[in-house]
Amino acid sequence: MDAHSRGQADEIDPADQWVLNPQTGNYELRLNHSAEQSTHQSHSRGVTTPAPRSAERSGSAEGSRSGQGSRTAQRSRSAERSRGSERSRTATEAPVPGQRRRRAPEGPGGTQPSAGRRKRKPQKSRKKKVLLWTGGTMAVVLVAGAAGAYALYDHFNGNLNTIDVGDAASGGETMEGPLNILIIGNDVRTGEGNTSYGNKDNVTGHADTTFLFHVSEDRTNATAISIPRDLKIKIPDCPTKQPDGSTKVIPGSVGTTKFNESFGVDGRDPGCTMRTVKELSGGLEINHFMMVDFNAVKTLSTAVGGVKVCLNKPIHDKSYSKLNLPKGEHKIMGEDALAFLRNRHGLGNESDLDRIKMQQQFLASMIRQLKEETLDSPTKLYSVADAATKALTVDRGIGTAMKLTTLAKELGKVDLKNITFMTVPVVDNPDEPPNKRATVVLDQTKAPQVFNMVQNDISFTEVKKKEKDAKNAQAQAEAKLLQGPRAEAVDVRVDVYNGSGITGAAQNTIVWLQNEQGVTRSTNKSNAPEKAAKTTLTYAPNQADQARKLADMMGLPATALKPGTTNAGEREPMTLVLGSDFKGAGMPITGPVKAPDVGQVEADKKVCAQ
Repeated sequence: MDAHSRGQADEIDPADQWVLNPQTGNYELRLNHSAEQSTHQSHSRGVTTPAPRSAERSGSAEGSRSGQGSRTAQRSRSAERSRGSERSRTATEAPVPGQRRRRAPEGPGGTQPSAGRRKRKPQKSRKKKVLLWTGGTMAVVLVAGAAGAYALYDHFNGNLNTIDVGDAASGGETMEGPLNILIIGNDVRTGEGNTSYGNKDNVTGHADTTFLFHVSEDRTNATAISIPRDLKIKIPDCPTKQPDGSTKVIPGSVGTTKFNESFGVDGRDPGCTMRTVKELSGGLEINHFMMVDFNAVKTLSTAVGGVKVCLNKPIHDKSYSKLNLPKGEHKIMGEDALAFLRNRHGLGNESDLDRIKMQQQFLASMIRQLKEETLDSPTKLYSVADAATKALTVDRGIGTAMKLTTLAKELGKVDLKNITFMTVPVVDNPDEPPNKRATVVLDQTKAPQVFNMVQNDISFTEVKKKEKDAKNAQAQAEAKLLQGPRAEAVDVRVDVYNGSGITGAAQNTIVWLQNEQGVTRSTNKSNAPEKAAKTTLTYAPNQADQARKLADMMGLPATALKPGTTNAGEREPMTLVLGSDFKGAGMPITGPVKAPDVGQVEADKKVCAQ
């Protein structure tokens, strides 16, 4: 269409720009747009064609569009006869129709259509038509997408298993604040090929592999702490939901027992494992749990396309897992992946602690793969989501696909370099013969420091420490109190008063200081005059080195140190008052500024298992 005709697009129906000339049998572009003109000069043949107004309303072409019936047809034939022989060359030829005007709007500035003319429906502009079709198409896509998303979520929801663990899960449905998630690997032997990994009569399973996964409040870092299955602990009484909705209290262990018995024994559910971890960690709240079985390892490792692992030495376990891998890097999935995680008899000392290191390497590698390869592949992402939801049993707080997606988004905010794997510090069980030690107990010095760092949301990668140091100048000034020389433990003199409200706290602290820390010049002064909100250590200027040493041992913050103004006598002791923030002998009041050396593994580092 030329510029002239485009300029009139709002007045002329675009479909009428080209018309059939019955004189020539050709379609011609009409350049004049006045419906009042009586003639149209054909530029191609020089033929003048009358175009009266009656012709605009009649003729076989216009009549078919108007549908006015026989009266319109009669008027049309009468008009044809009156125009003479010039228009009568053939009875079947129709005149070149004139341009049709659009209906003028009614009201001010508009005109009503003449009597007898059909009221034509106003035509939408081409721009409006495009918008209409585009909007309609988008609506269809969005509805289809919503329906597809609903079907997808409904499918994943159908995969999930949930367990009501009552108040053992403290998180509810909120994803705010620090998150502590207990990941339980259930060693139930159901499923094809799984009976070879242990007692085939075990139909409920135990807490065979357990990780406490802590995500910081600001989502800058995360720590995964392995809890050995052979750790000797005391299992508390566990209120457990029954199928009929009632609650049954399952008695705790008599004395100490293996940690893996916190689930599956005597009807204990995952809530009991959560309560056990809370107990051994000194009161750490657990927000949620996720439990997987052997089959989950096989399906998930396959869904991600295999997991890369590395060995410094070959592994050949002929008797149990049947794992046979040479030295070097491998990509394993399915049965091989499960054998890799379950294997310990193929390791040098056949230790569960060494197997934990293998499991940490495997999980760190899987996390790297999920972040770097899977998230960008819709096919892999669907396979992983399908496999994960089929494998997972979770608490009600995260018991839908939508809630799990929200949790995954929170976990996805953490940078790989700030995800740390470690094992809770343990030592060989001293109650077992040296050559037959099969179980472990908590390291009473290092384990409380680790749990206290988690409790106080302190990063093992020191991300949080750096941020706090940059923002809190007052804390930096107070920290100067802890800068300087330290006395020897044997030279520390201190009187201990119990203002904590915990019976026996002062005596337990004295026993710990004397027997485990070498502070032999410490004295139990019984109860303080009144209950104290905070633990304090009061000392003289010439006792500063002793105060720093004791603060290191007990994990006292700088705010707990109260320096005096006058020097003390040579044998005069310092005064330690235990407050309500005191958690127990050997348990720091606040976390240490540096993580204890417990062999951390960072998720972004590729290491080979020994």
